[in-house]
Amino acid sequence: MRISVVLCTYSLDRYPEFSEAARSVLGQTHDDVELVVVVDGTDRVYDRARDDFGDHEDTTVYCNDRNRGLSHSRNVGADLATGDVVAFLDDDAVAAPDWAEHIVDGYRRRDAVAVGGKMMPDWLAGEPTYLPPEFYFLIGVTHRGFREDEGYVRNTFSSNLSFDREVFLELGGFKTEMGKRGENDLQGGETELCVRLERTYGRRVLYIPDAVVEHKIYEYRTERRWLLERSFWQGYSKRRLEETSADGTETEREFVRELLTRYIPGRVREAIRRPSLDRIDCLVMLHLLIGATALGYGYAVVKTLTE
Repeated sequence: MRISVVLCTYSLDRYPEFSEAARSVLGQTHDDVELVVVVDGTDRVYDRARDDFGDHEDTTVYCNDRNRGLSHSRNVGADLATGDVVAFLDDDAVAAPDWAEHIVDGYRRRDAVAVGGKMMPDWLAGEPTYLPPEFYFLIGVTHRGFREDEGYVRNTFSSNLSFDREVFLELGGFKTEMGKRGENDLQGGETELCVRLERTYGRRVLYIPDAVVEHKIYEYRTERRWLLERSFWQGYSKRRLEETSADGTETEREFVRELLTRYIPGRVREAIRRPSLDRIDCLVMLHLLIGATALGYGYAVVKTLTE
């Protein structure tokens, strides 16, 4: 089974990270991997990527005519791909050597139409003690409370997500109004796509925790202000998703229930039994992140009513 890995990039500042991501794809243990590089309208990046990777077997390097955004670039990559499976990897992530092997195995064993894996952190500036693992999804890492064993989930992160290519194309790919060029900071393009997948095919994403991708966590992504702003836009985006698919956020509602009935009480008990500044700081940050998310959700509600 051939797997095409779509890797999008746009900035020379991120070229070293992109290059590492591309090499991780070319170094997979699976014997039939295609690398599809889509440069989002930056000629200098395209020229360099073509020079460095264009001569590799089973590699395509393409440049958009202008900057069109990540979702559009991913869709272009899927169109260019020739594999049975199309997978997506970010340019600041590194796939484990056996990543593609686990992904392809999932399609073969379970007759899956979509397969995703686990995102692990690469803490470039150290792991912040105040960031609760329950909110690791803010930094693109599999969070505490997510499924731990193999099985079906609504979606995984788009940097470790794959589809039967024909299914992906029939769905129309990612919505281009979502993502890094979208409305404000409208997030959750993979969520919306996977909701459509379930509605259209009655199928969900097969989660394989052994299919590991490591995500670089830059220092700015661990700053408190950045995390709170990210939480705000998470809440905003989930409310926007509810407007088109009320059942699309059931996963989030279940997580909130777990957060309120299990994780927060557990953290409070731990802080009382073994008080420390780190535990208290983390507990306070957890409440602030919840509040920021709720504020973003409420902002989306008000904005909808006034539109």
